[in-house]
Amino acid sequence: QLQLVESGGGLVQPGGSLRLSCAASGFALDFYAIGWFRQAPGKEREGVSCISARGGITNYADSVKGRFTISRDNAKNTVYLQMSSLKPEDTAVYYCAATWNVRAMCVVMEGPYSYWGQGTQVTVSS
Repeated sequence: QLQLVESGGGLVQPGGSLRLSCAASGFALDFYAIGWFRQAPGKEREGVSCISARGGITNYADSVKGRFTISRDNAKNTVYLQMSSLKPEDTAVYYCAATWNVRAMCVVMEGPYSYWGQGTQVTVSS
């Protein structure tokens, strides 16, 4: 069974940091591009970042550029999202998603992604 599990969410003060993890089971992430998405209360889900299968290409939404960093460790079958300088508007449920794509590319849009995790809550508040 193909499964993605997010972890690392929680409550953090503005300006703080969190590292989210996305662990895959039932398949190897080596041939999959991974995206991170988030959904705030009352808002549509939006793309945050993505990373190509081998990690050579990363993309970010303008709202998180310079603050978030995506990375992956295929040996551990895990993708990470390091979030720094967090703002209250970063509060959301964060999801990771996978799409089979061995090319050096990724997109921060939901359409191509076939497999989704259940999400982890991130709350930025003082």
